Order: sequence, then structure tokens, then C-alpha cells
Amino acid sequence: MAISYPKDLLRDLLEGNLSPERIWEIQHAPKDSDRCDKVVSLEQERVPWSERIIVCLQEHLYIVEKRGERIIKCSCGHEFGDYRTNWKESALVYERNPQDGEVYFHTRAADPDFMVLREFYCPGCGSQLEVEAVPPGYPFIFSFLPDLDS
Repeated sequence: MAISYPKDLLRDLLEGNLSPERIWEIQHAPKDSDRCDKVVSLEQERVPWSERIIVCLQEHLYIVEKRGERIIKCSCGHEFGDYRTNWKESALVYERNPQDGEVYFHTRAADPDFMVLREFYCPGCGSQLEVEAVPPGYPFIFSFLPDLDS
């Protein structure tokens, strides 16, 4: 049977204030039926804007309802547009040479003729939102398109 965790504990989980052992315990226990609603409610409390969060896509990114439209919005308030389009097209992008020594040491780095690291940043706050390891010239990966009406 699933344990129903209190919102304060889930807040600590989201903010990284729990021990690795406690995080492991929560992640491996059966999910409580109201976990999604609690997490969305907690995320809504954390953002400085009032549009209703429909889905948390990942850290800092949400699908929200704004004037009857569904858009992707960063926690800072920057809007990326319709949720059915790839938000990465509107992000700041830094294409990193995998052999620059910042992420991989030279002997462990991929050949830049075969792979680049793409870092995506919010134009509003500068938060790093995602990283892709892809062949040079590969199109931006569209990570997730939820079926919001089901």
C-alpha cells in the first residue's frame, strides 16, 4: 500500500533538503495517488507568476494555461510558446566541443567530428535547462509531447 507523504516532506524532496537514503526510500516506495497533485501545487507555490501549471516538464520548465492557450514557461516567467513546438528552438544554445576538457577529460571525450554537446539555456534567467549529446548538425531533439486532453 502506498504511503501518502505530507507536502512539507515533498517540498524538502524538491528542494534537495533530504538525505540520499531518504530520497531513495521515497523514490522506491509505491507512489501515493495524490503525489502528482501535491508536486504541481508545490511547484505553483515556487513560481512568481499566476498562470496555472498543467504539467511539470522538467526542472524549471512547465506547461501552463494562459488565456486559453497552453504554453511552455520557465520558472523565471520566460515564455517559450506553444507546448506542441520544440521549446529548444527559442532557447539560447551553446554547442560545446566534447574535447574542451570542461565536461570530459580528453581521453574520455568523443571526437568532435562525431559528437557535440548542446547546452540549452533560458533567455530570461540563464538557467541551464537541458544538454544533448548528438552528432554535429543533428536537429534539436523534441523530448516530450504530453497528451494533455486524455
